[in-house]
Amino acid sequence: MTLAILLLIALALIFDFLNGFHDSANSIATIVSTRVLSPRRAVVWAAFFNFLAFFFFGLHVADTIGKGIIDIHIIDKQIIFGTLFGACGWNIITWYFGLPTSSSHALIGGMIGAALVKTGPQALIWQGIAKTVAFIFISPIVGLILGSLFGVIVYWLFRNSLPFKVDHLFRKGQLVSAALYSMGHGSNDAQKTMGIIASLLFSAGLLGGKYHIPGWVVIACYGAISFGTMFGGWRIVKTMGQKISKLKPIDGFCAESGAALTLFFSSAMGIPVSTTHTITGAIMGVGSIKRFSAVKWDMAGKIVWAWIITIPAAAAISAVAYFLVKFF
Repeated sequence: MTLAILLLIALALIFDFLNGFHDSANSIATIVSTRVLSPRRAVVWAAFFNFLAFFFFGLHVADTIGKGIIDIHIIDKQIIFGTLFGACGWNIITWYFGLPTSSSHALIGGMIGAALVKTGPQALIWQGIAKTVAFIFISPIVGLILGSLFGVIVYWLFRNSLPFKVDHLFRKGQLVSAALYSMGHGSNDAQKTMGIIASLLFSAGLLGGKYHIPGWVVIACYGAISFGTMFGGWRIVKTMGQKISKLKPIDGFCAESGAALTLFFSSAMGIPVSTTHTITGAIMGVGSIKRFSAVKWDMAGKIVWAWIITIPAAAAISAVAYFLVKFF
């Protein structure tokens, strides 16, 4: 294994760390904003269940990223560098502005940008890209529907209960829902970096001629995303936890439960969805059942625009990075 390969693997794990850092808001925003856990305890809780996903889920999402977005036979060190540089760059930009965008789509945009510069549109696997782009819209809608559904059912079941008893119960319930959501986050997002590293190893002839995900790659990626989650992205926590809709423990429980179900399904189907989009949709759904104005739709609109431009923006950064490293 050459020094260049080792450095690219290190860069991939840095992206995975940034993914956990950037997307920790998804796992802990509701449980922090409802004051069920302190920020420090919340990130440790989320990180633990991020890693626990390793024992429960297959590697379907990793396979989609590794060989379902661009032609695996055109992948080389420059493609991987451009991909990771574009994804990391966009993550840092959106973290700075407190926008909960998708690390997943930043990674996919990075792959597309570098592949277009190297080979052109024929390098793209349109079926995999179309499925991913479709779920930019499907995952938040499903999250919204499930979050709303959980909210309606739970509010109806506890309609005659005393508010302080409901609050006490769902403070404990949020520990469970946040744990489930963190497992869903780990099951989907950690696998995307696995796919990148495995495609790099395959292109370098280090997988024995057959594409697969080595065990050490799986453990390293789950470890990196969990470590990143422990550091937390507090700018985005504030956006997710309070700027979309004010949340109570019962609301956080419903939002996290709806989002977790969406992520479990998508991971089982091998679909690289955005955990950010999913939990945002679920929070909107729970907020809207109380009253339509409970959701701050102007902030929601800014977030949606950030979602839409993530793939092209990351692709543009990646394309420039690939061009510079290839030709200079």
